Amino acid sequence: MTAEQFTPLTDLERDALGEISNIAMARASNSMRQMVEHQVILSVPAVEVLTQDAASQSVAKPDNPKLVAVRQDFSGQFSGRALLIFPEASSLELVRVVVGRHLTLEDIVDLEDEALAETGNIILNSWVATIANLLKRALKMSLPVVVRGKGRHIFESTGSRTSLVLFMHIMFEISNKEIRGYVALLMDIPSLDELRLLIADFIKDVTRTAPGAKK
Repeated sequence: MTAEQFTPLTDLERDALGEISNIAMARASNSMRQMVEHQVILSVPAVEVLTQDAASQSVAKPDNPKLVAVRQDFSGQFSGRALLIFPEASSLELVRVVVGRHLTLEDIVDLEDEALAETGNIILNSWVATIANLLKRALKMSLPVVVRGKGRHIFESTGSRTSLVLFMHIMFEISNKEIRGYVALLMDIPSLDELRLLIADFIKDVTRTAPGAKK
């Protein structure tokens, strides 16, 4: 199956993924709040499935083409690659918040990869683990790796199969500072189809337990 033959997400599937994503980001917010000792709000305004080229274009900014990403591979009943992506300037601002504003820019640059890897590990693990838990499946995560480059390099896949990108805009609010980025799951089409089956089960469970649902 090619990317063009993949059936787009339904509104119900998109809503379910949005709900799962926001639950995951709430958990990540709590973990980050303990790390930075500030109020942290993470939200997911939109969820969509894109081709790798379309995802690359979505993160490309003419005034800031350089991107920084934290990458972790996951495997289980469905597998793929999780990415936390920022424009380079935004990543430095996030690191400044995480490691402390009292540090010099030189110190922040020295600590950037370590702080980004830790932040990415918290957010990506929370997101993927929450998906796994809500869908009643176990997934294994690799250690975080920081990568830099343009969108095409960030979204390159590891295998020969056609891959699509489950793509989310995310917004951080930390100490009244707004930082925008992206979370993406790069998966081949069989893994995405498996994910859709699990989402369908999740929707059935939610519908069955909703107030007023027929027993």
